[in-house]
Amino acid sequence: MSPRDVHRSIDTVWRMEAPRLIAGLVRMVRDVGLAEELAQDALVAALEHWPGDGVPDNPGAWLMATAKRRAIDRLRHLQLQQRKHEQLAVESEDAPPPFAAPDDADRLDDDIGDDLLRLVFTACHPVLPTQARVALTLRLLGGLTTDEIARAFLVPEPTVAQRIVRAKKSLASADVAYEVPRGPELSERLASVLEVVYLIFNEGYAATAGDDWMRPAMCDEALRLGRVLAGLAPREPEVHGLLALMEIQASRTKARVADDGTPILLLEQDRGRWDRLLIGRGLASLATAERLGGGDGPYALQAAIAACHARAATADATDWARIAALYARLAARAPSPIVELNRAVAVGMADGPAAGLALADALREAPQLQHYHLLPAVRGDLLHKLGRFGEARDEFERAAGLTRNAREQALLRQRAAACG
Repeated sequence: MSPRDVHRSIDTVWRMEAPRLIAGLVRMVRDVGLAEELAQDALVAALEHWPGDGVPDNPGAWLMATAKRRAIDRLRHLQLQQRKHEQLAVESEDAPPPFAAPDDADRLDDDIGDDLLRLVFTACHPVLPTQARVALTLRLLGGLTTDEIARAFLVPEPTVAQRIVRAKKSLASADVAYEVPRGPELSERLASVLEVVYLIFNEGYAATAGDDWMRPAMCDEALRLGRVLAGLAPREPEVHGLLALMEIQASRTKARVADDGTPILLLEQDRGRWDRLLIGRGLASLATAERLGGGDGPYALQAAIAACHARAATADATDWARIAALYARLAARAPSPIVELNRAVAVGMADGPAAGLALADALREAPQLQHYHLLPAVRGDLLHKLGRFGEARDEFERAAGLTRNAREQALLRQRAAACG
């Protein structure tokens, strides 16, 4: 492999393995900040050795073994407690770690047996502000950069960086337990956990930046966590609502990208390639959410919208009037300019592009959408349908300039060129 290929492989491995690596290290050292530092040390070691030695057969295991050795060295250097040192020494020889969870968490921890899930609940501890919980967990478990998280939140990158730094310090100073909570505390922290899982899935479904439109591994990780959460909180309707949304959205994965990596828009997808098993699981989860009284929850409403697409045999058979009505309910339940933008698309399909454009135009001054590429992309589509090709071209070009995803940028420029 050329040095460039090795570095690309390292980047890919890091994206896939970093969350598990950090989660395993937190279980050992009980410090989120230190665990991330150790993981970064292992990455640096990979950058030093793999170009010359080649990528190992099991790169994840190589990174973990390297991180463990660095952890032992770090703990010795800092003269941390002898108990932690002995625990790490035992784990470096692949023996079971002496982990002592609080009594009331023992059974639940045994049932879950999942370092990643423990890390999610740790990062979503009430000691942190909600925005910090989400940003930290996306950083640790999603493997996202601060820039990508900032794009997901539509806030400046320095703001996200400060949230993450402060969150790590707060968790360390509060000596937060590394466990899955139970009882009332579980419900209290569940909303933040669901938001984290949702954003991880979204970043995998439509990557903020980079050369690939999708990151399937991230979608798979979010789905796995969602399924575990559904088993952990079976009577929480929004857990099932979120799982339904992710299952149905994930069903389109194979149809969303052409063989050359080019994105395929929803109305142009081959619905025969949609995964009917995932759709069936999603519809079942949506039915469970509704049966539990959560049909008007934000995730359940979004799942109901996705279900409208899943139930339509063809794009022309889509019930856009129902989708527009569901977006109106969602906007009342969880007001957001992004929800309103999606409603504009649905109204444009149900009542004509002029009606949709009127709603989209009303959002042009919304602060959150000033640098959001999908606003000009939606306006471009509606203007094109109205035959206003010059304006549509300008909007597609503007959208292409705002996105940092190479595939999406190429698609938007292609649409601009098609306007003549």
